[in-house]
This record gives sequence, structure tokens and C-alpha cells, in this order.
Amino acid sequence: MHSIVLLFFDKSNAKNYKYLNKLYKVLLFLLLTLISSIHKMARLNLLEETRFEKLPVTVYPDPHSASLAVAHRIATLIKTKQQRGEPAILGLATGATPIAVYAELVRLHREEGLSFSNVITFNLDEYYPMLPDSAQSYVTFMNKHLFSHIDIDPNNVHIPNGTLKLENITDFCLAYEQKITELGGLDLQILGIGRTGHIGFNEPGSAPNSGTRLVTLDDLTRRDASRDFGSKENVPTKAITMGIGTIFKAREIILMAWNRKKAEIVKKAVEGELSSDVPATFLQLSDHVEFILDADAASELTRFDKPWLVKDCTWDDKTIKKAVIWLAKTLKKPILKLTEEDYNNNGMAQLATEKGPVYNINIHIFNLLQHTITGWPGGKPDADDSQRPERANPTKKRSIIFSPHPDDDVISMGGTFIRLADQGHEVHVAYQTSGNTAVWDDESLRYLEFASDFSKSLGLDTALLDKIYSEARSFLKEKKPNQIDTKELLAVKGLIRKGEAIAGARFAGLPDEHIHFQNLPFYDKGKYEKHVDHEADIEQTMSLLQQIKPHQVFAAGDFADPHGTHKVCFDIIYEALKRLNKTEDWVKDCWLWLYRGAWHEFEIHEIEMAVPLSPQEVLRKRLAIFKHQSQKDIPVFPGDDAREFWVRAEQRTSETARIYDQLGMAEYEAIEAFIRWPII
Repeated sequence: MHSIVLLFFDKSNAKNYKYLNKLYKVLLFLLLTLISSIHKMARLNLLEETRFEKLPVTVYPDPHSASLAVAHRIATLIKTKQQRGEPAILGLATGATPIAVYAELVRLHREEGLSFSNVITFNLDEYYPMLPDSAQSYVTFMNKHLFSHIDIDPNNVHIPNGTLKLENITDFCLAYEQKITELGGLDLQILGIGRTGHIGFNEPGSAPNSGTRLVTLDDLTRRDASRDFGSKENVPTKAITMGIGTIFKAREIILMAWNRKKAEIVKKAVEGELSSDVPATFLQLSDHVEFILDADAASELTRFDKPWLVKDCTWDDKTIKKAVIWLAKTLKKPILKLTEEDYNNNGMAQLATEKGPVYNINIHIFNLLQHTITGWPGGKPDADDSQRPERANPTKKRSIIFSPHPDDDVISMGGTFIRLADQGHEVHVAYQTSGNTAVWDDESLRYLEFASDFSKSLGLDTALLDKIYSEARSFLKEKKPNQIDTKELLAVKGLIRKGEAIAGARFAGLPDEHIHFQNLPFYDKGKYEKHVDHEADIEQTMSLLQQIKPHQVFAAGDFADPHGTHKVCFDIIYEALKRLNKTEDWVKDCWLWLYRGAWHEFEIHEIEMAVPLSPQEVLRKRLAIFKHQSQKDIPVFPGDDAREFWVRAEQRTSETARIYDQLGMAEYEAIEAFIRWPII
């Protein structure tokens, strides 16, 4: 055994070293699997509903209530330790997730006298290299959201040092670990979770026994951070982080996750197998961990997403439709070919027994899905509309498409947009924001140069333009990551997006008087102000709606978009319609349809109107998207998808059509999908 160990560490014997290193990884995996199996047996889950969940999970209706619960648990720990005359040792996290927790702790300090004089903190991580006074540093973050507002002793605050020389990092990390150990370990560790499954900055590939160290950041992690730094290129490639082994030593671990963007990785962490590919799965080995989630982050857990697999269900039309479509997709069979055996073998025996025979169920769901398909998104004139998604009357409708950014209309529903105009409806489009943050700097200079050259060609005085151009070049040369542009540059970038939007809307068939640019105030205010009041945005939207009195409103419903703008824009529209519904009769006959954009599509069971596109219409939609030249090739904010927007749009709509075909519907080139949202 001793010789094997020596051989393992003898890197000069390269062949044996590589072999034994692979063997070590295999043995480690087998050991972890064995430990996991023993651990599952020890922590017997007697609740059938949560039998797929390998660690404790508590779900709150929203992030606010969940954050309050976590904050009060921290406060209780601090008070208990104070009564014993002991320090409270906290491991703290950064990012958007814990902000509301810290806000409540600050409130408890200011309004209820909670003291932090006995609190000692250790932060999970810090970018490297990173100056402590940088806007993106976690020192700045913690001071802004917590430390500057409470009575904690600055000497009791510990955050990894992003200014160290490379050769000093190892010693610093060992000292960081030693400080935690000397204090008896962490009483409570707060965690978030990244979309790679990282906890702290323990990226995929991290070992479960890892300690505090310097790590290389995953590309997805850097893309997610790019908005804070201005671009991915400005995000540091490395960070200093506590290790998974360090986190495990805490006497209590709380991992928090909010919103639907985290749902997929939460499911992997809670229900998936142990894997270094998803470091958060190692938390399944702890007896002291709890996941605290909001309803959206928990939405893909089996008990919420597919409840028929874990308990008896109340089988309403919505649940039946979701379950049958899931079964057909899982078995790759058309709906009408599903058998009773298929139901019984896949957790749906209760449905077959209570609502069967299964062929009748299949026919019912087939018809529901078929009735979502329409080539008349504004309603088919003089037709029986009892089985159609839209009303037949009035035959010519007033429709307004709200586009959060200047290209969301054509990217998301360009085919339907064109179809509505072609079929003679009075179509309007409202661009809610200028989109002026999503234009490359050199593009704005190119337009300034054009303006100056064109003015000179007409013999006009260009002194002012030349001055603006010179100042813009000087500013951009010294521009810091995420720094707000000058008002002149913002104006130029906004005009670039405006011109592209006009070209796209004209191509779709709209007259200029039906093209509206709202430039809602929140978009620019948000660049300067922490808390933005949306009253002016709502009133402006109400005014436009009163002017048009639409029968149809189309709004962006992809609330998980990486910008966050789509959700804000939807909330403004919805609040405007709710207020108008109290006083305006036309709202009673107004239907609100939601579309999704370049990021995600609705699930098939959610779709209430499916508009099929011919190959020619797909091409027309593509050409409308091409009018947005500033967003072609590589846009400023591409999200975590390297494909161009038009490619994403076409592949998304063709995939929807493919699934409809697989389920037994007619075969189409593409389908744009919508759901109807009630105006209450």
C-alpha cells in the first residue's frame, strides 16, 4: 500500500501517475456513492410527496417571505449566542439572493435593537484580482448592503483579499481556514447557488473535501457576471473561495434560491445524483443543510412539476393535459397511440382509473391541443369561434404589441405580427424602452462620424458635431467597466435602435403613425437610482392604451430574461390595464396575450394559441429581424446562448412545431406560441 501511495505521488512516472489518478477519481466516486446510499438510509424520508428529494427543502410563496424567515433565523442565533456570552460565527454570501436578508437584518438593528457586537463573519469568496473599493468587489457589496449599517466591529469582518500577490495566496487561504477553526467553526453558513451548480465559487470539478483556495471561474459564471462588469471580458477569470470542505464544517447550512431561472439547477442539486459536475449535490451528504426556496425556484422539483409521480392528484383539465403531454413526449408517441399500459407503467394509473378509459382521455387532450392552432391570430371572420383561441368578432381588431426592447416584437412574434397586418387588423407597436445600453461603443462613433460627414457634404457647420464626436472618443477611451455613457452617447445609441425598430415595423406592414416609442422613464432612471418609482411609466402606458382602446394586447411573458427588463415592462402594462379595467368599458373586451422571446418558450401544455408559419413567413420574419443591424452577429448582451437572435428564434419556433408534430398534430415549418393572461 505504501509503495502504491508513493507511486501515485511520483509524477515522474507519468504513465502510472495518470492511471492511478484516474483510479483515484473512480474510487472517490464509488466511495461517495456508498456514503450517499448509507446517508439516504439513515435519513429515511417517510413523506411520499418528497421522496425524490435527497435533502430538506422548505418552500415559501415568494422571495420576500423566504428572506424574512432566513433573516429572523440569523437574528435568533445572534441573540442566543449573546445570552451565552459567545460570539456568533457567520459565513456570508453575496449576489442578488441574500440582499433582502441583509436588508431585514439592518431593519432589525435599526428598529428593534439587534446588536452585531458579538458577530464574526467570514465571506465565501472574492474575485481575483480585485481592489476592495471597486464597484464590483464583495467588500463594496457587503459594506453597501450590511456592514455600513450595523454595529459590527470591523476587525470581526473577514473577506478574501483580492489584492494579494499570487505567491502569497496559498498562505492567506491556510490562515483563513485556521481562523475559522480557532473560533470553533462556523455556526451558520449562508449560500446561494449559481447556474453551474457552484456554491461559493466552487465550480464544476471541485472536490468535496476542498478548502479555501484560488480557482478559475467557469465561462457561464463569468457570462452571468458580465452585466456588473460591462462585458464578460472585464470579469476576472479567477477568484478566492472557501472550499466545499470548509462549508461542510458549518454547524448549519442554509442554501437560498429565488426565481425560475434557478429552478433547473435546484432540481439537479436536490434530486440529482452526487456529481462534481454539480458541486451543490455534495450538500446531500450533510445532516445540517436546508434549502430555502421560493415557489418559482422550486417549480421543477418533482412534487410540483409532476405531482402524479409522488401522490394522488386532483385531476382537473390543466393537470390532465400536462400529464398526458408529458407521457407522450417521454415515450415519444403520438397522444392518440398512448395505451392503458403506458399510463400504468408511468405513474398515471390513478388518472386511467378515475377518468378513463384512456382512449377517451387521449382524444380529449388531442382536441384541446389541436384547438390551440390557428392561422388567424386576430380571430377568423364570421367563423364558429367556440373551439378557436381568438374571437371572430370584431372582424377587424385593434391590436397593440408591446416590445420591451426595440427588437423583441419581431424576434418573438414577428410571424404573427406580419400575419395580423396582412389580415387587415389595425396593428400598433409600442417600444417600451430605448434599448440604448445594447449598442457597441464603436457603432455609436460610426454614426457620429456619418452625421458629421453628411452635414459637411451639405455644406453645413459641423463644429458642434465635431466637438461631440471628439468628446465621445475621449470618454470611450477612458471608459470604465459598466460606466454609464454620456447623455450624447446614450442619445446616439437610442436613435440607432429607434431607426432599426422603425425599419422592422415598416417591413411588417405598419404605417408610421402606428409606431410608438414610449421611452419609459424607469429604464434610464434605473441607471442612476437604486429604487425606481414606476408611477410615471404606468400613467404613460394608460394614456397610450386609452388612445388605442385595443381588443388585443401582446406583451412579453419571458420573465426569466437575463436583463430583467421584460418582467418590469409586463408589470407596468398589467397595472395599467388593471386600473383602466375599473373605469373603461373597452377593457372588458380586451384580451392580454403573452409571448416569449429569444430566451425560452412556453411549455407545450401551457400554450393557448399556436400560430403556424409557412416557410415564406419564416423568411419574412428573418428579414424583419435583420433590420436590427446593431443586434446582429454578436449583440452586447447575448445571454448564455452564442447563437444569433434570428437563429434562436427560428430554432425555437421550429422545435415547437416539431413537438406538435410528434404529438400527432399536423406538420408545420414553425409555430409561434402564446398564452392568455387574465386581466383582474
